[in-house]
Amino acid sequence: MTGTAAGPDGLHLLQSLILPEPALTPDQDPYLRLKGAAELDLDHGQITFAPGGEALFDVYFNIFSLGKWRKHCALRDLHLQLEGQGRFELVIGRAREDHDAPDQPLIRTITLDKAAPCLVDLSTVVAETEGPAVLWFALRALGDGYLAGAAWQTAQAPRRAPILALAITTFRREASVARSVARFENFLQSRPDMAPHLHLLVVDNGQSAGLTATDHVTPFDNANLGGAGGFARGLIEARHRGASHCLFMDDDASVHMESVERTWRFLAHAVDDSTAVAGAMSIAAHKWAIWENGALFNRHCIQLEIGTDLRDPAEVAELDFNSTADVAHNFYGGWWYFAFPLAHVRHMPFPFFVRGDDISFGLVHDFNTVTLPGVMSFQDEDFANKESLQTLYLDLRSHLAHHLAIPAMEIGRLGSIRIAWWFFLRSLVQCHYESLDALNLSFADALEGPDFFAANADMSARRAKLTSMRRDEAWKDDDSPLPETRIRFDPERRLPRLLMKFTVNGHLLPFFHLYGNRITLDAGLRGQIRRTWGATRITYVNETGQRFTVTHSKRHALSAAWTAIRLSWRLWRHYPDIRDNWRQGYDRLTTQAWWEKTLGL
Repeated sequence: MTGTAAGPDGLHLLQSLILPEPALTPDQDPYLRLKGAAELDLDHGQITFAPGGEALFDVYFNIFSLGKWRKHCALRDLHLQLEGQGRFELVIGRAREDHDAPDQPLIRTITLDKAAPCLVDLSTVVAETEGPAVLWFALRALGDGYLAGAAWQTAQAPRRAPILALAITTFRREASVARSVARFENFLQSRPDMAPHLHLLVVDNGQSAGLTATDHVTPFDNANLGGAGGFARGLIEARHRGASHCLFMDDDASVHMESVERTWRFLAHAVDDSTAVAGAMSIAAHKWAIWENGALFNRHCIQLEIGTDLRDPAEVAELDFNSTADVAHNFYGGWWYFAFPLAHVRHMPFPFFVRGDDISFGLVHDFNTVTLPGVMSFQDEDFANKESLQTLYLDLRSHLAHHLAIPAMEIGRLGSIRIAWWFFLRSLVQCHYESLDALNLSFADALEGPDFFAANADMSARRAKLTSMRRDEAWKDDDSPLPETRIRFDPERRLPRLLMKFTVNGHLLPFFHLYGNRITLDAGLRGQIRRTWGATRITYVNETGQRFTVTHSKRHALSAAWTAIRLSWRLWRHYPDIRDNWRQGYDRLTTQAWWEKTLGL
């Protein structure tokens, strides 16, 4: 079946089966559930059955979001095509948001013949469905057999044939990006019908990847202006190639290539040409769970559907129901996977370097953003482990910038000051005093306005400054025994917690360093304040065994607090001027002309 042309049966592919890839995740259960004499054969890309074996495709990667396809693509006609061999009992299930229990399933006995796919017309089911709903199918073998493929299809022709430029930004991750390129090339070899519609742009900020241009892949050496500069270059090159849509992706491209095709087909059928697709994300520790299915920004990031179990049919259906509703004005999609129409781009990325560029891009554009089942990026590390002086510095200044620069995000002088103090107090109660210094530096730089960002687009001076500030909070190899734990204020009890909150975790108590708690925490728990109440010494240990220890210091806390108070007073007094400077400068620094000049194109 070709990209936009109908197959020999007159049908157009909407969504094909996704099977697990061990290179992405070891988990099988988010893809399908097997019972009895059924086995997944990844070597041949099929499920084999003996009599009585069952396969259920009612989990995250293989449900069909009927509600979203009806809402955004005006779907009226739907068929399920199955390829394989043998006799089966086919079950078509439907779950609807306005029903407390799943509907009575449609059950048929079918015979699969490898010479002729089986086609099941589900248009009546579509006509009877309104609002958020998901479809799934299951097979129970009536004899020996196998399932080699499944596809949801329609007789409705696509509205457009998107030219999708996949833009990857990489910095000295040569092996990861090489694997991503190879996976993309292999996909197009297996699906030549998609080749005219997809092209991979690799923006190499480290100028070290050593990639060779091919018919399907074009690498570019680029100045290292962070993710913002890399993706700005990718967007520029996508426009030069005449692409209609661009897909921003991580350089390890830890997504199924079928997810890219699923995205492309949804964009092809969408009624609204401003439709964009945001990919979900999981993290290394729990690849079977959602870390973020899009997010909202209001003073801080609010992850949507975090913790949803992708192996649980009920939770997966609820995830789809919730995400079928129109997104809020402050919704954004992360740039680990975000596909959008170039015709609706009004602003290039803002030069944040990293951290905040995707939030800003989402907030200033009026995309009709959709999340789809099975469109997800697998992360190889957890976000809590990434926190550092640099990430805190970058986060605070971008959080302030979003509210100062974007009129729709206006929260006034007091709201802006509260953002800074939320960051400040969070680090203060954890005795992260070097983090406090980095946050004050970030606060001051944000007050300088967008011209400071333009002058420091490569962040080289600030990275050097932050490195020089990091002493206690630097990870170190240490083979000595872990410090002894001492608990005198139980953070799980309400009264000790209240005492610690009213005294800023002991910073207002005399000689607190002599009698406070001494604790050791896993690096993944960094930022979970509850565990640190009452602590005067905290040792963090990461997955490699490296550690660092922070200790209570009233002197350092007072010095940092005084700096934060002075910066807050400056923002209060000059708020109108600072805000107006941000709004004017934001528009100036998010033009293609500014980026072309800055990148030396």
